[in-house]
Amino acid sequence: MSTASASASPPVPSSVPPSSLRERKKRRTRQLLVDTSLELFTERGFGNVTLDELCDSVEVSKRTFFRYFTSKEDVAMAPTQDLWLTFIDVLETADLGPADRPVLLLIQDTLLTALDRTTTDDWSHRVLLSRNLAELTPSMDAHGLHFCDRTTRAALATLHRRLDIPDPADLRPRLAVDMVVAAFHCALATWASATGTATGTANAAAPRTAPSPNSLSAHTRHAFTALAAAPTFPVTPRQDTSPRP
Repeated sequence: MSTASASASPPVPSSVPPSSLRERKKRRTRQLLVDTSLELFTERGFGNVTLDELCDSVEVSKRTFFRYFTSKEDVAMAPTQDLWLTFIDVLETADLGPADRPVLLLIQDTLLTALDRTTTDDWSHRVLLSRNLAELTPSMDAHGLHFCDRTTRAALATLHRRLDIPDPADLRPRLAVDMVVAAFHCALATWASATGTATGTANAAAPRTAPSPNSLSAHTRHAFTALAAAPTFPVTPRQDTSPRP
């Protein structure tokens, strides 16, 4: 998908209030920064594209860039981060369901709702490009860990604010969040592996086939099913325990 096609949008009716026009322009600029960064980083390598070059490609100043993102890592990881920001928004605003609902199921359903709100073909393509870049870029991986920690703390703060959790030090909400995050990472890995990447080309981090947002949701549901069964998964020690040659 070209940058031009990703940023194209229908004409805005003259009756739309100016504030809405400004917001639409902000969203277009932000999306253009994301699409252009992923395109340039994928083609040339993350470390071979400067922030000045990225801004010049989008025809914005560095000051404008920093209104939306904190760094190159931040813009490159925006697709996945947008999902988790939607997750926090759903957790903040959605009906939390019946009383005594297991917190693990609540968090799982919240993430699935966020996926439904976020996933499109374009978004899935961006997520795959971002993930492939992160595997080759240690600084992106480190940025992702910091973002995950902030998101986890935000989710826990929301759970404690909206739910009756008598003991603030109860570990179960934190463990539930961590398990859902881990399950999603497993789902994302299997989904990305099924989609694959191009090999033997200059654009080696590009997707080989078009990713499907519906299949990501399916992989996530499968991971949640496996998570529920994991505590009671029976195993038998192997009889032959001799060291491998």
